[in-house]
Amino acid sequence: MNYKETTTYLFNSAPLFQQVGKDAYKEGLDNTLTLDEHFGHPHRNFRTIHVAGTNGKGSCSHTLAAILQSAGYKTGLYTSPHLVDFRERIRVNGKPVSEEFVIDFVEKNKAFFEPLHPSFFELTTAMAFLYFAQEKVDVAIIEVGLGGRLDCTNIIQPDMSVITNISFDHVQFLGDTLAKIASEKAGIIKKGTPVVIGEANQETRPVFEAKALAEQAPIVFAEDEHLLKSDTHTPDGGFMYENEDYPQLKGELGGMCQEKNTNTLLSALRVLKKAGYNISDSDVREGFAHVCELTGLQGRWQKLQSEPTLICDTGHNIGGIQYIVKQLAQQTYKHLHIVMGMVNDKDISGVLRLLPTDAIYYFTQASVKRALPAEKVQELAATDGLKGQCYPSVGIAVRAALENAEKDDLIFVGGSSFIVADLLSEKENGSFSCKS
Repeated sequence: MNYKETTTYLFNSAPLFQQVGKDAYKEGLDNTLTLDEHFGHPHRNFRTIHVAGTNGKGSCSHTLAAILQSAGYKTGLYTSPHLVDFRERIRVNGKPVSEEFVIDFVEKNKAFFEPLHPSFFELTTAMAFLYFAQEKVDVAIIEVGLGGRLDCTNIIQPDMSVITNISFDHVQFLGDTLAKIASEKAGIIKKGTPVVIGEANQETRPVFEAKALAEQAPIVFAEDEHLLKSDTHTPDGGFMYENEDYPQLKGELGGMCQEKNTNTLLSALRVLKKAGYNISDSDVREGFAHVCELTGLQGRWQKLQSEPTLICDTGHNIGGIQYIVKQLAQQTYKHLHIVMGMVNDKDISGVLRLLPTDAIYYFTQASVKRALPAEKVQELAATDGLKGQCYPSVGIAVRAALENAEKDDLIFVGGSSFIVADLLSEKENGSFSCKS
């Protein structure tokens, strides 16, 4: 098989949550432990940092990876979902896993794993751990796929755990209260391993405290330390952060969610230094300023062009959309155009209720089975006063917005990671041109 055939095999033979949702979810670690034993426990050959949370874990994971790369550590990075290419999920020093490794992994091991019927994520996690071991990474940043306690990444023994925040997402698996969701995510807290909590409230804080106490794990609440004192927007769309440890820290990533992420990261960096990581002031500054170049991060308040301004963001639940709406309100534009689509297992009404009513909407659907039909999004949106037309694909919707928009207008594309994925794929394939 070539690379395309191999990835098609993976997508079709193992249930892919990205495509089908709940039918891909497998509770428990039995398959993960079997795969791990088969490959000789590769995750024991390198240090790890574990990152969970409803929102912000991708940005935090990539920024930590960028900082550690800058510090000279050979750094693995495991994240999900991918946007354009499967290989985005598994990187070493920002470089995606090779096509050859993916092909060889499947060809050499499918006779073993096929009888197990692992999920796509179980298989991909095993692939990532094996790759990091073979590449002899010093440390790997491991992003939780879903939840924490029963997530197949939860076999690692990390140097530090990070839980960014808790919001309502995947309630059918994690629970219908913030306390229940927090309990699942707190499952990554390990015995004696320090944990940094980015955000907590009166429902979630006792859950984290109880779990940390039970595991004798040192716990830091970033909001209590409050290391980030202030921030200002920079002309290029990023932030300048004022803080005690790294004065005038320039951050590349845009979007208001980065304020909370940065406060979390500042606390996490203190913990890592106590754990023996050699990280200098210049390493931190390099990582924050060049995270996208160093790690390949995309889709976080990403500006694709000007005149009209075209921005995309992968925020897809109530917590993420709240930040996006605040960010949109701070932008300067003549008219606001929003290309919007969602998947069918989110709190769709809750998200739509937050969106501005004065925007022109282009309702569409991503090219995944979980996508909610554009007509259904339009129907639900109408009850909240959101008006617009339906388009059969993201590319057609974006092209319509570009045609309708004046040069002083703003076009926002989002509602789902998969909407952004389709947008970036269309851009990469040259289906429409973006001028910077």
